[in-house]
Amino acid sequence: MPRPPKRFRDEPFAYHQEIEVRIDNLTNLGLGVGRIDGWVVMIPFALPGELVRARVYRNHKNYSEADLIEVLEASADRIDPVCPLFTTCGGCQYQNLTYERQLEWKRDQVGSLLQRLAGIPDATVDPVIPSPLRYGYRSKITPHFQQPRDGEVGPIGFLQAGQRFKLVDVPQCPIASEPLNQALTSIRAQVRAQPEAYKKGATLLLRESDGGEVRTRSEEICEQTVGSISFRFPAGGFFQTNPSILPAFVDHVRHEAAQSGARFLVDAYCGSGLFALCCASGFEKVAGIEVNEGSLLWARENATANGIANASFQAGSAEAIFAQIDFPPEATAVVIDPPRKGCSPEFLEQLFAFGPKSVVYVSCDPATQMRDLASFREHGYALTRVQPFDLFPQTRHLECVVSLVRGATAG
Repeated sequence: MPRPPKRFRDEPFAYHQEIEVRIDNLTNLGLGVGRIDGWVVMIPFALPGELVRARVYRNHKNYSEADLIEVLEASADRIDPVCPLFTTCGGCQYQNLTYERQLEWKRDQVGSLLQRLAGIPDATVDPVIPSPLRYGYRSKITPHFQQPRDGEVGPIGFLQAGQRFKLVDVPQCPIASEPLNQALTSIRAQVRAQPEAYKKGATLLLRESDGGEVRTRSEEICEQTVGSISFRFPAGGFFQTNPSILPAFVDHVRHEAAQSGARFLVDAYCGSGLFALCCASGFEKVAGIEVNEGSLLWARENATANGIANASFQAGSAEAIFAQIDFPPEATAVVIDPPRKGCSPEFLEQLFAFGPKSVVYVSCDPATQMRDLASFREHGYALTRVQPFDLFPQTRHLECVVSLVRGATAG
């Protein structure tokens, strides 16, 4: 007779216990959420409204995690995924959900974060701006592989869903552009033919430049046109990876920055100049600030190449970001697009000391963005607009643009 699953004291479920649960929500990580007698269970790839069978593999203090075994009652929003590796590869979370519902859930999650992390329960979140391309949109991928064993290279791809170290072999990626997938085939063959060249494994770089050319070395130069502005930057440098939505994205940032009546603009994380240069036509003067000297050089070159004379770029230090800005704060808007971890307390302290008229906060992680909003409210900034953009269809990720005006009435 088989031994029953082992159960520890005070745990709601035994290890590998199978359960049936109705899914009623999605987390911002793309996990289905169900409840049994009030106890929360999180299940990847399960959709709201579905009745599923799942196998519990971990109990936490306040919730349990389980693997999806079977969908007993499917959601009307469930569709067949495009990629055969969906649920195995960890890159996508929503290929089984209609695109319209992806956008609705992402909007709901932004609203939930506003309430829980920013303490703003009644803010209006605009409908998510969809990506013109739902697949084939990514202009950069970085597949990797581990140290070859016995002269052979193992999987070349991305992390397996739910795993921190195990890789899935990915011959093609449907959310990557066609030029990248074509290049991926030949690069994978080259790696497998020369395993001795990769003693410690490697992370590969494939980045599409204008015209469909694919760069594979970080120092190679890429070109990307956004609206009427052309950018050059190293393939290994940061630049948004969904070109199809970028014109609408930067147009919105420019509109929101100018909406307050500001005459000057500061781009506080300017990189190679995306927002500073695309917004320059709406302001008397624009200043870009960047702590990375390499990115700063490209921003200056891009300004010169596009004939944008009212934009200047300067090196900033972490201790004195706004030290060289001589714009009157009451007539200045600031665009910030910080790393995923959000703004540091030191940066926010300097921003509030400068005291711009308005701030447009761009973030690839709405959770850290909403956390920072509490500080803005404490310093007299009112939230006037929340606009999510779906730069990453089929995945849990999105960009969110929050508009804040000093002393304004909340929208």
